[in-house]
Amino acid sequence: MDQRIINLYDEYTHKPLNRQEFLRRLTLLTGSTMAAMAVLPVLENNYAKAAITSDQELFTEYVNYPGVPNEMKAYVAKPKAEKKYAAVIVIHENRGLNAHIEDVARRAATAGYLAIAPNALAPLGKTFANEDEARAAFRDLKPEESLKNFIGAFEYLKTRKDFSGKAGCVGFCWGGAMANSLSVNIPDLKAAVAFYGRQPAAAEVSKIKAAVQLHYGALDEGVNAGIPAYEEALKANNITYELYMYEGAQHAFHNDTSPARYNEAAAKLAWQRTLEFFSKYLK
Repeated sequence: MDQRIINLYDEYTHKPLNRQEFLRRLTLLTGSTMAAMAVLPVLENNYAKAAITSDQELFTEYVNYPGVPNEMKAYVAKPKAEKKYAAVIVIHENRGLNAHIEDVARRAATAGYLAIAPNALAPLGKTFANEDEARAAFRDLKPEESLKNFIGAFEYLKTRKDFSGKAGCVGFCWGGAMANSLSVNIPDLKAAVAFYGRQPAAAEVSKIKAAVQLHYGALDEGVNAGIPAYEEALKANNITYELYMYEGAQHAFHNDTSPARYNEAAAKLAWQRTLEFFSKYLK
């Protein structure tokens, strides 16, 4: 697919570009309204086609915990055996908690973790008819409140009898940036994995106590612009980290519900590396 189309879609999903303007520009790039409509389903996420991980061998539930300005909600998945597990916080993209992220949580649970996937939009107290509405609602979130709400997930874990005391996180896009923020703000965090997430300020990196793993798509120019300064700060502060660049991969290459951007080889390798990283630092 024309890289200009991918870049336009990334602009639409990350910046205040309304759907009407997005479709107008997509039509110009593709040459006709009919061609634009043919391309659109390939660009947009299709959760019905997600690689759904079975929950038959897992225990799953939805939980609530204190948040600001209102209560947080989260999806939990873990093995059925009654024992203590290391925890993995799974942090969604800028669409809120959806079927894909719940599936990622089940993947972590299948690997032997207590996985919890909070919904950053829950404190708004609203339901959203579609992805466009959910994405737009992120403009109503206050960054300092969202950070508190994800830190609150770690406080919630401490109340569970099935939590071993060791916790890590993995985030994607908006969630990748949040994973980086949590590494700065939670001294007890053992491992933080960020997929194509924006980087913390270099001045904040000295606060990191966790081991950090970073995954980037080589074609994701906007996010990748912040890599050099982040890596320099990680090295300067002797932070344990791994950084992987996936050639030919787009932003959101791990999301198997996004046909135009999903890169199966990169996604599988990145997830394998993620589980190996968690096994090293959480178990």
